[in-house]
Amino acid sequence: MPKYTKSNNAIAALTSEQYRVTQESGTERPWTGELLENTAPGIYVDIVSGEPLFASADKFDAGCGWPSFSKPIESTHINELTDATHGMVRTEVRSTHGDSHLGHVFTDGPAEKGGLRYCINSASLKFIHRDNMVAEGYEAYLEQVEG
Repeated sequence: MPKYTKSNNAIAALTSEQYRVTQESGTERPWTGELLENTAPGIYVDIVSGEPLFASADKFDAGCGWPSFSKPIESTHINELTDATHGMVRTEVRSTHGDSHLGHVFTDGPAEKGGLRYCINSASLKFIHRDNMVAEGYEAYLEQVEG
């Protein structure tokens, strides 16, 4: 299993939007994320640490303007924290190893998939296509990708 870490090199390589979202707990504008409409098979990893976060098989169209997933690949790669900003209480989602702000989790997801909606910023993710997962060291997660 690869070792996932937050590195200065990875942070220096971020675009200004990726930095704002992952390091400053920002949110990209709805309907603007490059991975929102992605339907290819594969996994979504933390842009900073590379730790696997979500599988395409668990992605669904929530109509909210951000990529949405019903569950993480491994719950140990996700930290959930109370977020009381913007006059509301929500559950923030951060990556465990990269400590990247990813988005928030809500309880209005598909009931048949557990009822959760992980509403995630595209800017915090890197997509690894199923065809590249072995070469990039993610073969352990192939079973979680459809097709």
